[in-house]
Amino acid sequence: LMNILGCLDRPTSGAYFLDGRDVSKLNKNDLADVRNQKIGFVFQSFNLLPRLSALENVMMPMRKRGVLSPAAMADRAHALLASVGLGAKTHRLGTQLSGGEQQRVAIARALANEPAILLADEPTGNLDVRNSGLVFDLLTRLAKENGQAVVLVTHNPEIAQRCDVTRPMRDGLFV
Repeated sequence: LMNILGCLDRPTSGAYFLDGRDVSKLNKNDLADVRNQKIGFVFQSFNLLPRLSALENVMMPMRKRGVLSPAAMADRAHALLASVGLGAKTHRLGTQLSGGEQQRVAIARALANEPAILLADEPTGNLDVRNSGLVFDLLTRLAKENGQAVVLVTHNPEIAQRCDVTRPMRDGLFV
């Protein structure tokens, strides 16, 4: 489901309309543009590039989009990292950050291009209870401030209870 919503996979039947556009019929390049412009991904495994700093990891989707100047990208990345509490660690490599810090960099990166939708796959799965709550609060606060929808997959009942709407699944089907 997350792969279809994120335009990584195509549905085997039916259509998927995103912002009034049937994205299920788009070619690979157009799908890449949709992902870059409309969707932010927060992966369970963070997917940070280890040889890049936190700042460079957050700037990566902005570079791909190519709308902002290098200075504007850096300013936005600094602001996003500050908003997730990492303003003092912008130049640290991914390997120099704790798991919770890496997850916050991943959230900042997901917000970089101001997407309409944030897809979060087990964003708290690798974190302890305290940090899980902090990351969930941060993700939902930033999404509300920016008017973004969040689609979150979790096995954590405490996190699920805090969501506005839940859609339980079993064996790949909504129940």
